[in-house]
This record gives sequence, C-alpha cells and structure tokens, in this order.
Amino acid sequence: VIDECFILTSMAYDRYVAICKPLLYKVSMSHQICLMLTVGVYAMGLVGAMANTACMLRLSFCDGNIINHYMCDIPPLLQLSCTSTSINELEIFIVVGVNVIVPSVTVSVSYTLILLNILRIRSAEGRSKAFSTCSSHIIVVSLFFGSSAFMYLKPFPARSLDEDKVSTIFYTIVGPMVNPFIYSLRNKDVQIALRKTLKKRVV
Repeated sequence: VIDECFILTSMAYDRYVAICKPLLYKVSMSHQICLMLTVGVYAMGLVGAMANTACMLRLSFCDGNIINHYMCDIPPLLQLSCTSTSINELEIFIVVGVNVIVPSVTVSVSYTLILLNILRIRSAEGRSKAFSTCSSHIIVVSLFFGSSAFMYLKPFPARSLDEDKVSTIFYTIVGPMVNPFIYSLRNKDVQIALRKTLKKRVV
C-alpha cells in the first residue's frame, strides 16, 4: 500500500514534467531519475513494513486466532491482542499519516501547477489534450488515497470492521482492477477495439 502511494506520487511528478516542462522531459525523467524514484518507492514501503512489524512483535495475543477480515490487516490483528495496543495505534497513525499526507500534498501541488499551466494554453484542443493526460491518474489517486485515508486515519475506538472491510476492498481490489481500464481506455486503438466488440455483441 505504501509503495502504491509513492508510485502514484511519482506518476504525478511525471505528469507535471510532461505538461509543464515538456522540453526538459528526457532530462528530468532520465533513466537514472526513474531508477532513483523506484528505489525510493520501495525503500519507503520497506521502512513502513519494518515499523509495523517491529511494533507488532511487542504484542502478545489471546486464545482467539480468527481474524474478522478477509486479509491479515493490522487493525483486525490488534483486536486479538491481550496487551495494550496504544503504541501500535500511534505508530499506525504516524506511518499512515506520513504515507498518505506527504504523497497527497505532493500530488495536489503537482496538479495545481499543471492546472495553472493548462489554463495558460490558448487552444481548446491543447487544453483538452492536457486534461485527458491527467484525468485517468486523478481518478486512480482519488480512489486510492480516499479509501486509504478513510481506513487508517480514523480513531481506533470509532472503527467499524465492516466499514474497514469495504474500504480495504477499494484500495486492494477495486483500484488495481480498474487501473487497466482507466489507463487503457485513453488509448485510441483500445477504444476502437472496444467499439467493435460492443457492436458485435449488440448485433
């Protein structure tokens, strides 16, 4: 999940460079910079996972071993603990806060700069092309960050496991499932193939 946060942030930076500094794109998004962004993404994921694992190791668990969730997520695991989970709750809030707020602010700044740049484009066609370049990424970012924030940034006493399950489905299953459709439907070849397939089914 943390990796996904920072991959989406890197993609926002890529969109910013492509629209606001197109002549410097090959320099700003060189192979070395892409490699550094990728290493940074996985490093953030590793740090977050290590923090969560280290805090879970201090807990002791009761007899119950059935997790009330469809995956082994942290909040349902904390409910099985016999010891105080206040440190874990604080750690989750900090880790998730950093990994949702920092990318969200970065994405927001990127898109604010992109929007200001798009508004300077005089031709309607140019503006439309720039907006279509960003629209798919904005949809994915909204779906992912919205459901993640709803899931992890709520106070623990106010949590409902049923709501948590629905939120988790959005950022673990629905998001990755719709990504190919969101990104590929912008491709003209895919649009033509889809129209042909739909026509055949109607006829």
